[in-house]
Amino acid sequence: MKGAPTSTCPSCRKRGEWFEGGYGPFCSKRCQWIDLGKWFSEEMIISDDLRPDLFKGYGELPQGTYLDDPGQDPLEGL
Repeated sequence: MKGAPTSTCPSCRKRGEWFEGGYGPFCSKRCQWIDLGKWFSEEMIISDDLRPDLFKGYGELPQGTYLDDPGQDPLEGL
C-alpha cells in the first residue's frame, strides 16, 4: 500500500506528507506565517483581474456546505 502523497512546502520547499499534518500544504506553522506575511506585505499578489469567464459553470453547482468541506461530494445524492 502506498503512503500519503508527498508535496513541496510553498515556503521552504522541503518535500513531505504535509497534507497529513495540521498545516498542509505547509510543513509547519512557521512556514504558514511566512507565506501569510508575504501576502500582507504584497510581495505576493494576484495581478490579473477577475473575468466572468473564469466562473463559467459554477452557477450550475448544487447548493450546500460541500464547498467548505472538500471531503464531501457535491453530486452525492442527486
